[in-house]
Amino acid sequence: MYSRSLRLATLLPLRCNGPLKQTTRLNSTISSPQVDTLGIPTKPTWSVNDLLSSYPQPTISASTLKKLHELSALIPPAEGTPEHAKLTREMEGLVKLVEAVKLVDTTEVQVGQDGESVPDGRIWAEGTGIELDHNKATLSDSDTPSGRDLLRHSSRAQDGLYVVDADKNK
Repeated sequence: MYSRSLRLATLLPLRCNGPLKQTTRLNSTISSPQVDTLGIPTKPTWSVNDLLSSYPQPTISASTLKKLHELSALIPPAEGTPEHAKLTREMEGLVKLVEAVKLVDTTEVQVGQDGESVPDGRIWAEGTGIELDHNKATLSDSDTPSGRDLLRHSSRAQDGLYVVDADKNK
């Protein structure tokens, strides 16, 4: 070990009085983030934008953007306008986010005690929550308006059907 230390000492531009020792730094100059009384950081510790800046920016063609608008029954902005450019950038950012999420390696995720690999992140745990059928107990089927009774309240109906105006002509 002493000869290795001498070889290292001759390569390093500093003087050593004895054999070099490998030390581990226990303290760091990087300070931990400031936190409030509950231990929650007072400032963001990371940013989605910083994280995504390392991923390549995808490109969406004008034809793809037009097709997305057609599928969602929306009118696309005219090509070459600032609105079209802004929408294209926003959609590219969303695609970039989705692709980044797809790249996350989940093979190391530990299986929990309940057998689930990913914790239940829902607001209401499975089997609990707000009872959405509370009206069923108070109204009988004969009291609940349905079908033609509901159609009477429509401002526009024709031949027993609701009339809905479309913004776009096919």
